[in-house]
Amino acid sequence: MAPAKLFRVLICIVLTATAGLAEPNYALETPGADKDLHNALRASSLVLATQGQDTDPQELLAAAQADYARLLGALYANARYGGVVSILFDGREVSSIPPLSPPQDVRRVRVRVDPGPLYLFAETQVRPLVPGTELPEGFRRGQPAETGIIREAATASVDAWRGAGHAKAEVTEQRIVARHAEDRLSATLTLTPGPRLRFGTISVSGNEDVRSRRIRTISGLEEGRQYDPVEIDRAVRRLRRTGSFASVTVSETDTIGPNDTLPLDIEVVEQTPRRFGFGAEYSTIEGVRLSGFWLHRNFLGGAERFRVDGAIAGLGGETGGVDYNFGMRYGRPATPRADVDLFAELSFELLDEPDFTSNTTEFTLGFTRYATDELVVTFGLGYLYSDVEDDFGRETFNLLTLPLGAELDRRNNVLNPTDGYYIDLEVTPFLGLTGTRSGGQLKLDARGYQHVTDSTTVAARVQFGSLWGPSLTDSPPFYRFYSGGGGTVRGQDYQSLGVDVGTDRTGGRSFLGLSGEVRASVTDNIEAVGFIDWGYIGAEEFPDFTGDSHAGAGLGIRYNTGIGPIRLDLATPITGPSDSAGVYIYVGIGQAF
Repeated sequence: MAPAKLFRVLICIVLTATAGLAEPNYALETPGADKDLHNALRASSLVLATQGQDTDPQELLAAAQADYARLLGALYANARYGGVVSILFDGREVSSIPPLSPPQDVRRVRVRVDPGPLYLFAETQVRPLVPGTELPEGFRRGQPAETGIIREAATASVDAWRGAGHAKAEVTEQRIVARHAEDRLSATLTLTPGPRLRFGTISVSGNEDVRSRRIRTISGLEEGRQYDPVEIDRAVRRLRRTGSFASVTVSETDTIGPNDTLPLDIEVVEQTPRRFGFGAEYSTIEGVRLSGFWLHRNFLGGAERFRVDGAIAGLGGETGGVDYNFGMRYGRPATPRADVDLFAELSFELLDEPDFTSNTTEFTLGFTRYATDELVVTFGLGYLYSDVEDDFGRETFNLLTLPLGAELDRRNNVLNPTDGYYIDLEVTPFLGLTGTRSGGQLKLDARGYQHVTDSTTVAARVQFGSLWGPSLTDSPPFYRFYSGGGGTVRGQDYQSLGVDVGTDRTGGRSFLGLSGEVRASVTDNIEAVGFIDWGYIGAEEFPDFTGDSHAGAGLGIRYNTGIGPIRLDLATPITGPSDSAGVYIYVGIGQAF
């Protein structure tokens, strides 16, 4: 065979072998549809999703045949009940192609959907209904008759019956009638509530180390109480909150038990009981701060938490000296009841600050109450002993304390919030046994976040502090307030703003701090930040602005990781009476606030 003829034969063989691999031409036609409906139809199509892929003709045919129902479903979801769907492979209607005889080659895929008119509700009815049931706003006469609205109405109706104790309520009849001549649709749903039930036997499965009795106690579910799905959801959250379980599910039995009861099963998967971690922060003035912890999630077999924390701060810094902190905390969930935890804390702290040194031991016994999913309240009774030396001399303090706290967290993300707010309020009245008169300290930390564009978040923070009761010189130094440094005003020296008393210097009895940040995403993992901080310290119990203030500003970068953003801030002073100068560097894990 001549070389030229052989070449032509080879070309024909190659073209024949690769004919089925050629990518077909795709088209979606939706005459009369708006952009949203067009996009919804495209998103629901399996065959259009194969565009740009090397798809076998058999698979392409299967996708197209499934699309008839999928496209009709998309039309119904948009209140279009008179639509016509046509799917053509090279001009041939796909519905006429036998599934076992797919075409050998598909060059053109044409999907045409004529949406037809918009249908409105002519009549809507759900019966019977629990008094006060809120049906969707769109489920009424004259509104677009979308199938999603009908499903929402059915779900809302069943949920209302379940909330009233009828756990087996269900929709037993749906009468949907389309009047094509009038472009109207009537929807009537009939429910069967079933009997009102009570919680039956509560079994526990999956646990190995945590006692079943404690799991039932922590869940708060009680046999004999009226069935309530909200209580089941709360039980799951209570058990997860302990940290002892990797997963928690509460299952209802399919059949009703004796005397109209509904047995439940709590299934858990336990966490690894022991955990440890560490952290590090650095700033040019405050130096290095190292911290670590060890945690046992099931200390005594009842999901108790025992945690040991330690920290060293001021390494290589200019903040006086090295500070040490060591603490232990024991927590027992559901003591004395489901949403209240008992805790006991013991801490030892040695502070070597610019204006004072202290050696403090504190013990607190108290309770944490989970008032809602977002609001946590704490209250306790404590004893504090501290040996302090400052510019006014040496003093030993013995205090009985009554620490009270409330934390409201409505952030969309704890590690890197972009929306919502957070408020932390602490009030600590104290009875001075030795070293000081009785009084109290108040601290407030409020933060807000607003996502202003797809890539930009504005964050703001207000800090407030007040010390009342004893005079400035007689008050405990560790309860006084300073400003300056990473936690208050970046760009200013650590605790550089205080109060001058003659030739001596100390902290104030009032504090007000304001901070603002603009966080802009540069890439998926990198944020650029601009910030400004301002702080005020006064000798009075509440700020009257007769004291001094200072401010700092700067730029930063955040690198987002799975455990929170890594933070790098560069700041400089912009106002204030201190000698702060130059640029300060702050490095840590997590946002500044």
